[in-house]
Amino acid sequence: MVRKLGKWCLAMALAAATILPAAGGLNAATLKVDGVAVKNEVLARGLGYLVKHQEPNGSWLGEVGPAVTALAVKALVQGGLPMSSPAVARGMKFIESTREPDGGFYVHNLLQNYNTSIVLSTLAALPGDTYKGQIKAAQKYLISLQYKTGSKTPKGQAITKDSSWYGGVGYSTGRPDLSNTGFFIQALHDSGIPASNPAMKRALVFVTHCQANSETNPLPWAKGRNGGGFIYTPANGGGSDFGDHDTLKGASHAKGSLNSEWTAYGTMTYTGLKSMVYAGLTAKDPRVKAAMMWIRDHWTLHANPGTGGSRMGLFYYYLMFARTFKALKVNTIKDVNGINHHWKHELYATLKSLQRKDGSWKNIWANRWLESNPDLVTAYSCIALEAAGK
Repeated sequence: MVRKLGKWCLAMALAAATILPAAGGLNAATLKVDGVAVKNEVLARGLGYLVKHQEPNGSWLGEVGPAVTALAVKALVQGGLPMSSPAVARGMKFIESTREPDGGFYVHNLLQNYNTSIVLSTLAALPGDTYKGQIKAAQKYLISLQYKTGSKTPKGQAITKDSSWYGGVGYSTGRPDLSNTGFFIQALHDSGIPASNPAMKRALVFVTHCQANSETNPLPWAKGRNGGGFIYTPANGGGSDFGDHDTLKGASHAKGSLNSEWTAYGTMTYTGLKSMVYAGLTAKDPRVKAAMMWIRDHWTLHANPGTGGSRMGLFYYYLMFARTFKALKVNTIKDVNGINHHWKHELYATLKSLQRKDGSWKNIWANRWLESNPDLVTAYSCIALEAAGK
């Protein structure tokens, strides 16, 4: 459904125009974080919150594994803190303590792909070649988790190129989904794996199968659908964390018929588009064109677009939003109503307006996907700001 720009988003856009110069970039008010000057005040306050709330063992949300710690470390390093910074050093010590002999980074055999992918992206962002060996081992481990010809599902079903599981990755060894496959592709891309690599080509097949675009997606769930948005998973007939279009109920694990109108939504659409760019597709590809059409038709920073106004996953959406437009190398987007948006300005103004007094961010509207936890959400927000500032 075509969505008009809401008053809230318009206010954010107008506010952004007074905060940032026309050429883009972040507001330059310098603050110190862990003894290091950070030029942007909003970013600095967020990084300062992370430093202050690091656990004694060096982690952030370490009980789920090293992923959130890796996000925080990446935010700190990209924000200008050196490897010698106490917070960075403690964080890296915790991350390295979770390294397994198979090359993965995880704890208690949980969320192996999710944790390892995010750690790999962080290792690739660090200066020097100290972690060169660990990067190669993590790449090899992640690729071993991908469903490919010859693989089998947990129930013993053989995977073929036509399978809805082909090319995807899940949290560990279960059903694949676009969120985890997106982190997988991001990690391989960040660590230097080219789009021509077989693993990236396989992943592109899975991502294509997540798009509501019957011209390029042969799976039954996409028949007759050409909106260009993406769902959570095409596996087993498809699934969406926002259910079907008629009821907006259910979850990604809910069983629906092949005729179910699974809801395409913002976090997955931006993840899908970004993944396609990393996998080598250009603006001329019909899959990219369809995704851009969906984005123009659903422009908003007030909610997770395509969800009927839900703010579940809002800050994950901001992270995917920033990374996608950075990958596309564009500064402005014209929505379906002809309004031109400078995405960096609008994202900055939005995050600035939502930042709490202690420098953190928190999803106060929805706890889903741990977004009521300010450590996770602040790491997301800082990385999004950094993507917008480059």
